[in-house]
Amino acid sequence: MTPPTTHRRTTGQPATNLGRLNALVFRQGGALVAAAMLAACSSTPLPPWPAQKSATAASTPQAKPQVPPPLGTGPGTATRAEVIASPVSVSPISPTAPGTAELATPEQPYGPAVAARFPDPSVRYETPGLADGRRAFTTNAELTQWLRDLALTQHGATRMQLLDLGLSQRGTPIQALVLTRAAGSDIASLEASRRPTVLLIGQQHGDEPAGAEALLVVARELAQGLLEPMLDRINVIVVPRANPDGADAGTRVTANGIDMNRDHLLLQTPEAQSLAKLVRDYRPIAIIDAHEYTVAGRYLEKFHALQRYDVLLQHATTANLPEFMTKAALEWYRQPMLKALETQGLTHEWYYTTSTKPDDLRLSMGGTQPDTGRNVNGLKNTVSMLLETRGIGIGRAHVQRRVHSHVTAVTSALRSTIDRASNLEQVRSYEARDIAAQACRGEIVVEAGPTLTQRELIMLDPETGADRPVRVDWNSSLQLKTLRKRPRPCGYWLADAATDAVERLKLLGLQVMRVAEGGSTLADTYHETSRESSERQDVRGTVAGGGPIVRVQVTPTRSAIDVPAGSYYVPLNQPLANLAVAALEPDTQNSYFANRLITNLGDTARVMTPPSVVFEETD
Repeated sequence: MTPPTTHRRTTGQPATNLGRLNALVFRQGGALVAAAMLAACSSTPLPPWPAQKSATAASTPQAKPQVPPPLGTGPGTATRAEVIASPVSVSPISPTAPGTAELATPEQPYGPAVAARFPDPSVRYETPGLADGRRAFTTNAELTQWLRDLALTQHGATRMQLLDLGLSQRGTPIQALVLTRAAGSDIASLEASRRPTVLLIGQQHGDEPAGAEALLVVARELAQGLLEPMLDRINVIVVPRANPDGADAGTRVTANGIDMNRDHLLLQTPEAQSLAKLVRDYRPIAIIDAHEYTVAGRYLEKFHALQRYDVLLQHATTANLPEFMTKAALEWYRQPMLKALETQGLTHEWYYTTSTKPDDLRLSMGGTQPDTGRNVNGLKNTVSMLLETRGIGIGRAHVQRRVHSHVTAVTSALRSTIDRASNLEQVRSYEARDIAAQACRGEIVVEAGPTLTQRELIMLDPETGADRPVRVDWNSSLQLKTLRKRPRPCGYWLADAATDAVERLKLLGLQVMRVAEGGSTLADTYHETSRESSERQDVRGTVAGGGPIVRVQVTPTRSAIDVPAGSYYVPLNQPLANLAVAALEPDTQNSYFANRLITNLGDTARVMTPPSVVFEETD
């Protein structure tokens, strides 16, 4: 059932009765068993699922427009290849001599033997920050001018619109470029086009510049270059630089010291709020987040070795994710992306990092907390992919290769969206119905963690540049360990004082109802059993800018509670219900209570039966 509407009495009882996703069985050939049964339950039928085939191997209709190969490839090539310059007045891509390596510079923490392992690609990318003799990467002013010039140069049927998403903490515009061949570039036109939208985000961390440079290239090629034909099948929104203040200062964090990529649930920074509003309004089917990772630093200290892989990748990995969107990320996006990288002679691995503790030799995949863009966007029922190239700590070294790695992976993601457009919409529609149908039923995972295993990685000898296998303890985010679970409520009640929490939930895209006429309902209130003050943690250590949080242990206690007029109700029979769980269960480090967006434990409760209360929409 749809969530309650203005001044309509609701029982909160879902209308559909779908089985859990893990009850579905796949045939070996990939066809989905029980699709007919799902259709009989008024669900959106799921597409046939390939067992081992990648998206690029799927058959395509004869009428499908020709889509160019990824930048840097050509017909019949098996490794790096020459690229035909795109037909624009000044292309950001041009051929260069293959097989050349950037020699070691004073910025690099290693010598020529290691540098030789990372030759330049056979194409050269041109942006303001990649110009010959340049010491600084593209400035904020140059980035704005680049996007503005593209938006003003309409090309054929392609429409472009520059969006001002807001201002950074120091007053710099955060901007996005919409590229489409829909009837218009506004939200309604993109929805009416029935083409999926892909969101590309760069430089959430200011000291990771290659993603922003690569997305400037991709924007130019979509606007009037090699990638433009893709817009016959998809819409693309490009945010090259999400953290302009950090980019200007060369720091990871925002101006007030917060790691914005740990702020996508709390939304304490204007930068994270800007991205949240963009995702809420444009509803992309896939979000690609471009970062860079440390090459030496802690790895040289702990393992006496250097990082080897060109690209580290990871999809969303947190509790309560839609199972089939995760499957789509792995099979329809990651597998073709790995092939595209290998075709370009680029190496890859799962994303991993290590803590700042010198004696901690464990490596951990990207975290399981619902705070990063990767995980929060996954809970918004998108394919959410993290891309990291080897760049932190080496200045401008190998910058063409780093940009090439991003361009190759991003182009693959765009192609995957084209190849699986109709399937993706079917899967998202199914997941939205299924998540809403679970309200008042079964259990939710309140908190989950990684599973400790072992893994062998290949690093580099810092002197010789030779491969050095390293066997490590490995925290895997692919197999989540349930730490705490509870019965799934019908929704959450919030007191009228919880306005800050309500505004954040609405920014995330959740529906929040106001109680129009008071009443009572059966609910679980939280009985506090212990409390302490601590810091938010991730796999690296203490989260930057987080500040002390309130860590409580609670016992849910069932009773009838008063629901006064003016208070709020967050129903769980809505597609983004699992975001509400992440925000409102108080005994987790990312909850709104732990981070003081809800100041009183008695200001929230778990509503356990469909409430017989009159609601109205909030503004």
